[in-house]
Amino acid sequence: MSDSYFNNSEKILAFKQCKELVMLSKGIMSHDDIRLLYEIIKQGIENGHLHRDKYGINPVIRTLNTAILLAENIHADRNMIIAVLIYSLCHNESITPEEIQNKFGDDTLKLVSGLIKISSLYKKQAAVESENFHKLLLTFAQDIRVILIMIVDRLGIMRMINHHPNEKFVHDISSEAKYLYAPLAHRLGLYKIKSELEDLSLKYTERETYTQIARKLNETKAARDKYISDFIEPLKVALDNTHLKYDIKGRTKSINSIWNKMKKQHADVDDIFDLFAIRIIIDTPLKSEKADCWLAYSIVTDMYTANTARLKDWISNPKSNGYESLHITVYGPQSKWVEVQIRTKRMDEVAERGLAAHWKYKGIKSEGSIDDWMNNIRDILESGNTPTELMRDVNMDIYNEEVFAFTPKGDLFRLPAGATLLDFAFAIHSNVGCTCTGGKVNGKNKKITYKIKSGDTIEILTSSAQTPNPNWLNIVITNKARNKIRQSLNEQTSKNVGLGKELLQRRFKNRKIDIDESILTKAIKKLGYKTATDFYIDLLDKLDVNDVVNTYLSIAEPTDQSFIPESAENFTFQQHATNEIPETRDILIIGDNIKGINYKLSRCCNPIIGDKITGFTSSDGAIKIHRSDCKNMQHLMQRYPYRCINAAWSGKMGQQFAVTLRIIGNDDIGIVTNITSLINKENDTSLRSISIDSNDGIFRGYLVIGVNDTKSLNELIKKIKTVKGVKDVQRSN
Repeated sequence: MSDSYFNNSEKILAFKQCKELVMLSKGIMSHDDIRLLYEIIKQGIENGHLHRDKYGINPVIRTLNTAILLAENIHADRNMIIAVLIYSLCHNESITPEEIQNKFGDDTLKLVSGLIKISSLYKKQAAVESENFHKLLLTFAQDIRVILIMIVDRLGIMRMINHHPNEKFVHDISSEAKYLYAPLAHRLGLYKIKSELEDLSLKYTERETYTQIARKLNETKAARDKYISDFIEPLKVALDNTHLKYDIKGRTKSINSIWNKMKKQHADVDDIFDLFAIRIIIDTPLKSEKADCWLAYSIVTDMYTANTARLKDWISNPKSNGYESLHITVYGPQSKWVEVQIRTKRMDEVAERGLAAHWKYKGIKSEGSIDDWMNNIRDILESGNTPTELMRDVNMDIYNEEVFAFTPKGDLFRLPAGATLLDFAFAIHSNVGCTCTGGKVNGKNKKITYKIKSGDTIEILTSSAQTPNPNWLNIVITNKARNKIRQSLNEQTSKNVGLGKELLQRRFKNRKIDIDESILTKAIKKLGYKTATDFYIDLLDKLDVNDVVNTYLSIAEPTDQSFIPESAENFTFQQHATNEIPETRDILIIGDNIKGINYKLSRCCNPIIGDKITGFTSSDGAIKIHRSDCKNMQHLMQRYPYRCINAAWSGKMGQQFAVTLRIIGNDDIGIVTNITSLINKENDTSLRSISIDSNDGIFRGYLVIGVNDTKSLNELIKKIKTVKGVKDVQRSN
């Protein structure tokens, strides 16, 4: 390899590492494998594809170190070691996936692909403390051996960064070791690696604390071992005099474990009860377990003074996870407290292997939980003669019912499989969900129906004009999204119902009508609505408010109530009984020129000269004049034909009539000015009143105008239709 690539210390270290790896990999890798790897790495260095990272760490030194640790701690197979050594080269495109497949096989390519995929997670800058990150890591790995490589690699890098000048880098790496890799190592049964990761993490993040504890544990390893030996020796003599088959071992707890005890107990190192721990494991049948454990307990407490307050009896009352053991703290030699754990071989297996062993002993079938899966892997790791190749077939799809996705800032969200982009928006925040219009997934535009895949980076696009609609309930699958959509729809419905009620009440008030709720209910049903809610919502954009009022009045008319059009003037004409009809007043011919009667022009249809008309005799004897095509008149003719009477215009002019026009157009203040200006310029035409409502850029206006006859009315309508922005003009009943 190139001498210029390594500094002097690295050159010596790399040579030593290569030699050590070759020795450790005997029987694992062939000479051809070693030669081929040497050439590939050498070529990668010469081609400039193996750069130091931004923190100055040499990738060759790092990968060699990881490969050695794998061979020492995991009994790694050939493909794991090769994948570690060529991963960086593939990631930097010095070697292609096709070349890896041809030279080393499909399984090696699978491992390299898993390592590359996991490395992509770190570009998301997600918080490794998140449980979701743990799960996504396992999902991305595809192969349990990838997780093992990542754990061991983290141990290697932790050993390399002591006194590294970049404190933030050291802190970040240490945090990952503590929150991610140490728990994974523990769940996989890699207790030695787990303890070292925790100790190194404490050393780098709280060096003063670490140094203080280490100083107080100043005894040499030999001295500590001697203490444990001195403690155990008399116990062995006493236990040997019984029928018990046992194994006894002792240890000093790790610095991180001691620190956790100090924090929990608010104590100094000297005050920690279980600085030293002894474990007695008894090999005995199930029926004799309790008796034999208590026998060992009596032997220990006869020999050493026990702190009864520290007795923990998890044999009589096992923990919920199946853990069983007797814990006692005794006063040992040199006035030191020592914790003694007494358990059977079965109890120890359950304690070490968790639920998997518990199921085995209790005859309970596994339900495929993460703990069961992890314990099965741990069984493989702890089985000395089981080849690592058996782990190739381990199913890594343990979270196939979940997907994990990132925000652009690296926040990680967990959702059920099948969740859509809209579900993700609501997972971020309810307001984000309610205003979601779509999103960008890995930089590409996607609709709200897009189904999320694990590892996606999703940017949600929103609009203040967007609101949920009922169809969204068919798109989302999460309860949170469904509940928020329903809540928003209910709020919209309540708001629209309120607006509809306000609009109707305003119309009735303009017409000076007091609303009778029973008649209004009948009118709503007559209009074809089963619920008042649907009616009020449609009132905003589907129904003509005037038609609703007329329907209401048509129900009320037989009670002889007056029909009143919107904003129309009430024109009542009194005809006196005389022999001749005065030319200046008589504009109607009623029946056979009947004279001397009272009549009124009906407010519901506002008849004017030129309209075909019919009279209706009301209870007070007055004649109400309706347009013949008036819906109310047609209804009255069906029910009270005997009270209807012919009527016609006499042709006499000089009297103006009130007519209501309904105008629809673009919502522009200028359009109103143009319409009113046009009306004011017309001879024999006057504007009586105007009311306008606008919604979504469209206005609906009601104009009450005074005209002489239908001819002048039709001419005026034609002219109004020519005004820019006017969409429709109609005479309103």
